[in-house]
Amino acid sequence: MTFSSAQIIQLAAHHYTLTVKKATPLAGEVDLNFKLTTEDDELFTLKISRPGADRQKVEFEAAIMEHLAEKLKRQKVQMKSGTNKEMANQGLSTLFNSLRAPISTPVPLGEVILLEGNRLMRLQTWVQGKPLVGLNPIDSDIRFSWGHIVGQLAIALKDFDHPDAPTNYKWNPSQTLESRPLAKYFTEEQRELAEFFWQRFEKETLPHLDTLPQSIIYGDAHGDNLLSDGNSITGVIDFGDTMKTHSINELAIACAYAGMNVPAPLTAMAEIVQGYGLNAVTLGTHHLLNLVAARLLITVSVAAENAHIEPENKYLQVSAAPAWELLSKLRKIPPALAKATFRKASRHSAHPNAEDFSKWTERTVFHPVVDLQDKRFVSFDLSVGSLDLGHFQNFEDLPKFSRHIRRWLEDKQADFGIGGYGEVRPVYTTDDFATEGNDGPCWRTTHLGVDVWGPAGTAVLAPYNGIVHSLGIDPTDGGYGAVIILEHTTDEGTPFFTLYGHLSADSLEGFGAGTQVQSGDEIARFGNEQENGGWPPHLHFQVMLDMLGYVGDFPGVAYHEDKDIWLELCPNPYPFLGTPFVAEDFQPDKFDILEGREDHLGRSLSLSYDPPLHILRGARQYLYDETGRRFLDTVNNVAHVGHEHPNVVSAIQRQAAVLNTNSRYLHNEVVAFAEELVATLPPELSVVHFVNSGSEANEVALRMSEAWSGTRNMLAVEVGYHGNTGRTIDVSSYKFDGKGGRGAPPQTTIVPMPDTFRGLHRNPETAGKDYADYIAKAIAEADKSGKKYGGFICEPILSCGGQIVLPEGYLKEAYAAVRAHGGLCISDEVQVGVGRIGSHWWGFETQGVVPDIVTIGKPLGNGHPLGAVVCTREVADAFANGMEYFNTFGGNPVSCAAGRAVLRTVREEGLMANAHEVGAHLKALLSNLQAEHPIIGDVRGEGLFLGFELVYPNLAPASAPAKYLKNRMRALGFLMSTDGPHENVIKIKPPMCFSTANADQLVAYLDRVLREDKMKV
Repeated sequence: MTFSSAQIIQLAAHHYTLTVKKATPLAGEVDLNFKLTTEDDELFTLKISRPGADRQKVEFEAAIMEHLAEKLKRQKVQMKSGTNKEMANQGLSTLFNSLRAPISTPVPLGEVILLEGNRLMRLQTWVQGKPLVGLNPIDSDIRFSWGHIVGQLAIALKDFDHPDAPTNYKWNPSQTLESRPLAKYFTEEQRELAEFFWQRFEKETLPHLDTLPQSIIYGDAHGDNLLSDGNSITGVIDFGDTMKTHSINELAIACAYAGMNVPAPLTAMAEIVQGYGLNAVTLGTHHLLNLVAARLLITVSVAAENAHIEPENKYLQVSAAPAWELLSKLRKIPPALAKATFRKASRHSAHPNAEDFSKWTERTVFHPVVDLQDKRFVSFDLSVGSLDLGHFQNFEDLPKFSRHIRRWLEDKQADFGIGGYGEVRPVYTTDDFATEGNDGPCWRTTHLGVDVWGPAGTAVLAPYNGIVHSLGIDPTDGGYGAVIILEHTTDEGTPFFTLYGHLSADSLEGFGAGTQVQSGDEIARFGNEQENGGWPPHLHFQVMLDMLGYVGDFPGVAYHEDKDIWLELCPNPYPFLGTPFVAEDFQPDKFDILEGREDHLGRSLSLSYDPPLHILRGARQYLYDETGRRFLDTVNNVAHVGHEHPNVVSAIQRQAAVLNTNSRYLHNEVVAFAEELVATLPPELSVVHFVNSGSEANEVALRMSEAWSGTRNMLAVEVGYHGNTGRTIDVSSYKFDGKGGRGAPPQTTIVPMPDTFRGLHRNPETAGKDYADYIAKAIAEADKSGKKYGGFICEPILSCGGQIVLPEGYLKEAYAAVRAHGGLCISDEVQVGVGRIGSHWWGFETQGVVPDIVTIGKPLGNGHPLGAVVCTREVADAFANGMEYFNTFGGNPVSCAAGRAVLRTVREEGLMANAHEVGAHLKALLSNLQAEHPIIGDVRGEGLFLGFELVYPNLAPASAPAKYLKNRMRALGFLMSTDGPHENVIKIKPPMCFSTANADQLVAYLDRVLREDKMKV
């Protein structure tokens, strides 16, 4: 039987004297649940059992909630009286604020009422909050809070007992074997997977259940029953699955649900355990993985049975598919790794012997793994920001890496290079090694062993007595090559293992599992490039406390977010080298850098993100932080042809090694660069003045305008930005109309930004002339008063204005008015020039005009400080009025070599065509997003200079969502930024090597974030 809303309203009025205006059905597996809203807007939950429900069970649930209510009441009193120290010590200090349980209302509202059809009805208070199942995203903070609330419930129920508490219950993970007969409803593949876990439970956990503590647990901490305010868990509902069982099952049930629908379930479960608290280990976390699987097996078994019994009830099937998917993922996780992860999450060492083993190695003398006596050895830094490692090509290409290592050792006059333990390396951060984490793409970057780089054929010696555990060989490029793993036992009886990788192929001859080795025995030799995976000759030496089930292999690199776990499972190998070698710490801590910055750099210097990024390496369209995480850079148009492009790096290195001086001397680089630069421009623009930045270029352009016209008066566009020098600030509305600014100076007249989306004129057919008329009007007024303007400065696409594409005809009309007045027209190409728009080298070309002066900055040197002013001969002659123009560094040979390399790379690599094609593809994808997400009001731009504006339905700027999107994308591994007068435009202007695959990935993640709760308008 079902109940209509009218019937529920009648029942509430008859039994509880409530005037209900709305009764909303709620999901539920056992009971029928309704949300009641009274005429006074009070909220209640009405629960009606199925026929024949156990009254004792219902009253047991009420007793639990009354117990929690009393706990909360006592704590509230103690908090008010300031006497809550004892409860704080018991771990209950946050219970009142973090937990709101539905409490059965006092008589008559709390009575269990028997309805016709043998149904039990009761009324409960309503708990505010959004069900976790509907929250997006469920991130690490939410999962921590999820674990915390479960831990708080466990504390609150620790002293609760009740004679009617169920001890035999179908949802009890400890009783998972009772669901085994339902496997008859599984497919053959499902049965095989289920049997794998049932057998493991039967063998590893069932015999030890009696040793685990028991208590009454809530037992149903999943998305439908947990409420959230978007930042944390704020409430718990539905105590219908409360039972008496092993206490660890509370955690297992929460972990089972938290592990669903995420790429990295073990990480998600660890966050639950971390939130749960310190006592998780004492409950038996070494059985947690099996109990998580046990709960999932019950879920899929019950769902399979119900699919036959009650196929129309979709709620009963809701967890089946993700449960099966999670079981498949859990099968691939080594149980010992799960135990280590859960131990570390509960603030214990990842391995119970880790601390004792570390102390043992400190007092034990080992035979050196490699004989370094009378040899010269040095530390070798291969970390993400290593200057020893140098350019990214040195590690992306193995033959080049081999040459680099060999030459480095020769330069250092060293026999061996040593280092690497715990080092964050960029070696495995290419697309080939990317995996999907819960927070975006991720890579293994933390090195777990020590490398000894030296000649092929170098002998490898056993450091301690042991036996051969296993042998392996990985012949693939980048693999271990030949591997030997030894098993040892300390004199205190603790087992441990040592791994020797990148060996010669013949090192495995004569060995087999179980072969005895003695300390000092030669067991292998360094392999050469052809037999050790393509690497330079070296030994990868690693120590492990647990093999995690591996045979002949073991991970040598870990995800940085898991490094604390893996570095305890793989302790420090340096003591086994038998030398006084101490690894150098090459990279300062980011927090020390931040402190130094705050102490010694100006407060007006801003950082892009909070917390700030510590960027150590760039490569093409990517940036790398100190953890080795690779970020897709969508905003750094300074690295025009790609971060650290080898052409530009080589050009700078080659010229800097020979000569760098000022332009008072003859040098071909300066002239050749000028010739190549003007060849990209219309013939009228033929004279070049080299400078060091876009700001300096615009400063010189403004001086040229004054020299031409005799006045500093200028026309500029609203929200324009042209640099940080005195004169450029004077024409930058973005600065003087912004925070700390004092408005336009007397010599500057600002005209409205030609925005056809939210601006004054929105008809694209007439907007160009409409907006240019403001310039004509300003000039007309100036003519009447005798005022003169020296010129007009404008970007061809307004960057700080919000990637505003100028309406058709705007510059033609504007330039005509300015020139008729006797002024000059300056095109600021600092942001959009050098082919970025794809269709042309320069942005002004899209408007069919030729300016008098073009200013160039950011892209021209690909990160090297370089800019240029290119003007007509007439303007140049007017500027040459007798006052010498000299720039100490402008036009130096190194800068010019960098600029020539940039122009050559744009041509040779077809980067303009790439910008056109990829930009069009990305713009189309963004337009598709706009159709899906109304918050995107406009998509605009050209080539790889794009933007999309976020607005509310009334076109008001959606600044807060834009900030959220920018920071969420950063958290997921994508660097984006906001622009526009209201910071509501997401700008996209990446290095020009940005690919269609990058565009596809970027938009996929944008779609993910745009679906999140804080992006809804």
